[in-house]
This record gives sequence, structure tokens and C-alpha cells, in this order.
Amino acid sequence: MGRRARDRRQQLQQQRRQDRQERGGGGDQAVRTGPGEVKRGGERWGRRPDASLQGWAGGYPEIVKENELFERYYRELGIVPAGEWDAFMAALREPLPATLRITGYRSHAKEILHCLKEKYFRELQDLEVDGQKVEMPQSLSWYPEELAWHTNLSRKILRKSPLLEKFHQFLVSETECGNISRQEAVSMIPPLLLDVSPHHKILDMCAAPGSKTAQLIEMLHADMNVPFPNGFVIANDVDNKRCYLLVHQAKRLNSPCIMVVNHDASSIPNLQIDVDGRKEILFYDRILCDVPCSKAFIGFLNDSWLDQECSVRLQLRIATRGVEQLAEGGRMVYSTCSLNPIENEAVIASLLEKSQGALELADVSSELPGLKRMPGITKWKVMLKDGQWFEEWKDVPSNRQTQIRPTMFPVKDEEKLKAMNLERCLRILPHHQNTGGFFVAVLIKKSPMPWNKRQPKVHQKLPQRTGDTEVTATNSGNGSACIIEEPKLAENEESKKMQELQNLDTEQSKKEGVCGKFYALDPSFPKMNLLTRTQEGKKRQLYMVSKEIRNVLLNNSEKMKVINTGIKVWSRNSDGEQFGCAFRLAQEGIYTLYPFIHARIINVCIEDVKILLTQENPFLSKFSSETQKKVKDMAMGSIVLKYDPDPEKPHDLQCPIVLCGWQGKTSLRAFVPKNERLHYLRMMGVEVFKAKRKEEELENKTEEEVQHRLVQTEEGMDVEDKERDLVTKMEAEIGEESSQSPVESSAMEIENKIEDLDQSSKNANTHVIQEGKDTDASNVKD
Repeated sequence: MGRRARDRRQQLQQQRRQDRQERGGGGDQAVRTGPGEVKRGGERWGRRPDASLQGWAGGYPEIVKENELFERYYRELGIVPAGEWDAFMAALREPLPATLRITGYRSHAKEILHCLKEKYFRELQDLEVDGQKVEMPQSLSWYPEELAWHTNLSRKILRKSPLLEKFHQFLVSETECGNISRQEAVSMIPPLLLDVSPHHKILDMCAAPGSKTAQLIEMLHADMNVPFPNGFVIANDVDNKRCYLLVHQAKRLNSPCIMVVNHDASSIPNLQIDVDGRKEILFYDRILCDVPCSKAFIGFLNDSWLDQECSVRLQLRIATRGVEQLAEGGRMVYSTCSLNPIENEAVIASLLEKSQGALELADVSSELPGLKRMPGITKWKVMLKDGQWFEEWKDVPSNRQTQIRPTMFPVKDEEKLKAMNLERCLRILPHHQNTGGFFVAVLIKKSPMPWNKRQPKVHQKLPQRTGDTEVTATNSGNGSACIIEEPKLAENEESKKMQELQNLDTEQSKKEGVCGKFYALDPSFPKMNLLTRTQEGKKRQLYMVSKEIRNVLLNNSEKMKVINTGIKVWSRNSDGEQFGCAFRLAQEGIYTLYPFIHARIINVCIEDVKILLTQENPFLSKFSSETQKKVKDMAMGSIVLKYDPDPEKPHDLQCPIVLCGWQGKTSLRAFVPKNERLHYLRMMGVEVFKAKRKEEELENKTEEEVQHRLVQTEEGMDVEDKERDLVTKMEAEIGEESSQSPVESSAMEIENKIEDLDQSSKNANTHVIQEGKDTDASNVKD
């Protein structure tokens, strides 16, 4: 921050302090500035205010939670029902409750919900933190299947209180796995009102940071028995840096049907797809238009909520571009985190008026029962920062007409206004269900827009070999993943290029044939949907996308700025070809690949799963006799470990588990990330909590063990000697009792073994498996 800006901030804070002293001051609490936003004293989180300032306690200066102009504006509009104004203002002055959502598309959702209700929520009963009683988390009554919850616990209390450390670790770990999302309650509404089905083509126009996008992905994968839904999600954001936040959210769900792009939503390009050998314009079945807004509740801190003239124009441009790309019969949800009708009803009314009957507002009053809402309004006025009101455009002086536009005013024609049905919009007020404020409108497209009566179609005939052409992704200069499309060539150059592609396909087919036989891939396996991120040399990782995403990539490489797409399904082994296949399975994509694999599958019992997840390289003798028999005649290499629940044992885990593993000569191990291991162990009832102090005490010991393993590797130990040495050392640490019954080992021992495995998988460089770094630029950014 520059010197001048710092001086201005200090002057502003000095003035606020004087105003507070005149009025008697106020408390130091978080302010509800809008959905998902909490600010304290005008300071950024983690930044200490200037020590020269006086009158701040607890690390932050007191703030004024009053704004006369703000109150005057919303009182005059009549948005809040009579008699509820005090409750409305009181709710704005209180911090937002913490909310979480359990991802609904995985079969593990019910197990996580059961674990939360029966274990972690029960431990919060009658608990007090800093003199404040912890309220039991409550499910959001309007969210389906009790998959969304809210509590009065703030992030600060969760992080700092030792009594809540176990619950906090659970939330962090499950969030990293993608099983839980921290999301403000009202932010969950727009995806639910989109009414998404697995076959829908979806565009999220302003997607970052990605919580709503994650909901859309879950809806596509409602049926987990279908690895490749016919639909897909294209998530867009104008900010390149925020796109990587979006990638981080999307990659937790491991879907092959998501693509992240970086464009201005108001001018996002028309895309083309191949339909029966012809290129046609892509129109979306569902569009989420959650536009940037003025965040009206910042009025407590300043008057920035009145700077709506720029945002209104942008909102209208984005919404107009959205309905242009919406298919006939499709649904678009427009939403903001503002209550200001100029950003809400005014934009919708302008859009409906321009559409000349092509659009209509859907009646969603019967959807989401239990959600308290207010209908849209039909009359409003426009106010400037100086408090001057305008009821009609003709009243606006000429020197203000660049700031105030005609589209900001309500429609005067009563017949047109009635036909618009603006009351079908819904507005969420903060005090009704202790949430942020929100506005949602659901639009249905009945016919093409008037300026697009003749829909553009491209009838270019495509080459006949599109199904066999290799798609290669590479990293562009800004770190984003993009698709390389070869330029058009002359006839002689084209024939030469076709021959090179045929040779490349032949070589690739040989490699795929080896892996295809090794894993006995089903003939229906879509091998043409495999992508790589390098154009030349050996491919270190193989990524999988759905055929619909591949269709979009092939036909729009020059139009789109692609940030990320695809999930990793195979990783190259060093010297892996001697084991029958140069690529081993990757856990990220195993649920997508598993339906197509018919060989190298080992069904294991729950006790075997616990051994795999708590020990690094357990000998085969530690597994059940059934597992030993299945492994006995199987060649070394990558394998699939499958657990199927037993209905006759209701106390055991009742959801299937698929793990990637590696079979050695005398051992069997699982390649699963640490947080995912902890997730499965929690679901099986194994305690994995470890206090921070104990973790710090064991940190140095863990580092010494890793260094010792690296020295052993450099000395040229063969794989089996190294595995035996690691296991022997592990048994020496946890004792003979732990080796016989790893499930009964203490929480500390389990956590240490998981950390050892995590470190070993990153550092140990054996001649059997080399864990190559993922060159995905999005992972580097994250």
C-alpha cells in the first residue's frame, strides 16, 4: 500500500473514531456485508492496523454499523415488510453462520452424513467456547436430503479452540477430498433452481470461486454407475487468477465432464460442435448467470453500494449474452448478492422487454419448499449519493444521464409490466432464515432472440478421421492448458501430414493395445478421449475427458482460452513396460476407469482395506487367505482393489470403495492420497485424529526416516529389499501387537504411518515406480 493511500486510510479511521466517540461507540463484531463476506473494521484479514491508531481492541478497530443513507434508501423502496425493519437491520449487524454442504453425487455422501450426525455433531452438545454455548448444527430445511448444514461457529473459533480441533481437522480433510464444501447458504440456491439433468450442456458464465460449479458437477453425476454423462459443464471467469481457484474446486470432484475457460462473460465466443459430420453452433440447455454486483450491504462501511451504474450495464450485457447462447426451451438463472432492484428487477425487465416475448420468467414458487422468500417488486426509484431521488427517466437532468440510464427505471406501460410477471422473481431477506441477502430470477427461452431470428449454423463438412485423431494439450505462456489444432495444409502437405498421423496412431495403438490387454479394457472404452499435456516426447500422464468435451475441444481450439480440463487416469512408470504396461492407474480417475476394467481386480474385505490404508508395504501374509489366493497367480504391476459392502453386516461401511494399488513379489500396497486415506478410515470407524503438539514432536523423526529411505535408494537397494526394510522398521515402531492387529493401533500410530506413506510416495525413487510430477499448470497455481 502506498504512502498516500495509507494516509487517507488513517484519516478516514480517525474521523470514524471521532464519530463513534460522539455517539458512544460500538462493539467489535463481524459485519454481514453480503453473502459469504465478513469484514472487520474495514481491514483485510490478517493485516494488523497501524499501531499509531488509538481506540482499537482485540486487534481491530471498532466499526460503525450504521448508515443513514443506506437505511433511507431501503426504507423508501419498501423491500422489507412492515414491522420487520428492526429485525432486518439486526440481522445485517450479526456475523453470518458457518455453512457446509456434503457433496451429493458420490455414493459416500450418506456415510459422511451419518458420520457427522452420529459422531461429530454429538460431541458438540453442551459445549462452551469462550463463554459462548455452541449451538447444535441444523440442516437447511429447503436443501434436499439433509446435505446442507449451518452452525453459529465462526472460522476463528474453529481454528483456535482446542475443544473443536478434532471437528476442524475433519472439515479441512474432507474439504480437500471434495466430500464437503464450505459455501454460504443462499449461494446454493441458483444451481438447485436450474433443474439440471445428466444430459444437459451447461454454461457457468461467472463461475469463480467455484462452489456453484461444484454443485452443477454433482448434478451431472447423479448416477454414479454412469462414468461419462452426456452433459458437461463449461465454467468461465474473466479473471485468470480466479480461474485457478475455480480449477481447485472442480478438480476435487474428479469429473471428466468439466472444462474451465477464461473469457469476458459479456463477449464469450460462440462455440461449434460436430453434429453428424457437420459443424453447428453450440447452444446450452442450462446457463448459470451469477453476475458481479455492488454488494449492497457494504453500506455499513461506505456508500459504495450506490455505485451501481457501471455494474448494471455489465450485468445487462452478461445476461443478454447468456440468453443468446441459451437453447430454445432452455433455462437460465440470473442471480446477484444484492437486494437493489436496479441490479435485479430492472435488469430482468430490460431483458424481457428486449426479447419481445422470446423470454419468460418461470414460476418457481413451488420449488425448494421450506425456503422463505419475497416476490419481486414492480415499482422502485433511483437515488444518487447525495440523496436525490428520481422516479422517471424524464426527471433526470442532462448532466446525470450518463450516470443514470433509462433501463434503471421500471416499465410504465401497465400491460407490459403485468405481462413480465416480475413478481415471479424471488428475493431472500437476511433476517428470515439467518442468511445473506440474495436475488434470483429463472428465465425460460421460448424462441430465438429478435436479433437472432436466423440462427447461425456452420455447415462445414468435417474430416472422416476425427475419431482417430490424437488430441494433444500443451501449456501456453500464461500457464494455462490449451489444445493444439494443426493449420490447414496444401494438398501435398496434407497427404504427408495424414501419413504422419497414421504412423502416430499406429505407434499409439501398439502402446494402448499392451495396456488394453493388461487391464482387459472393455471394447466400449473410449480410448479416443485420452488427452496428454505434451506435444512431443514420452507422455508422462494420460487424462480422460468425456466425448462431448472432446468434441468442444477439437472444434474450438482457436476460439477458447482453456485453463484446465480432464482427470488423470494413468501415470507412466519408469521401467514399467517390463510389468506389461508402461502406465499405472491413478487414484484420481479410478472411479471413471473402473467400469471398463475387467482384469487385475482384487476384491478385498474391510479388514484388508484397513491394512492397506494404515500400513505402507504390508506383506501378503498379513492379508486374508482369500486375498492371498487371488494375488498368488497374478503378475506384478498396477492393480485395482475393490471393496463391496456386506448387507449382512450393517455396522460395517455400507458404500463401495475402489483403490489403486501395486502388487510386488511379496507385498501389496495402495496408492491413495493422504486425505483420501483419512476419509476412508473415518468412514470405517477408525480414529485418525491427532493433536497438533504430538504432530510437531514427531515431525523431526519422520524427516529422519525419509532421509534414511532415500539413502537406501541411492545405494541401489532392489525393490523388495526396500519394501521389506520399510515394513520391518514400521513393525519395530508400532510393536508386535500392532502388526497383528493394525486396526487397534492408536490414532498417533495410524497418522504416522499415513504420513510415512505420503512422504515415501513423493520421495522414494525406486526402479519399479517413479512418481512423476504432474505437469498440470493448474496444480502448480493451486
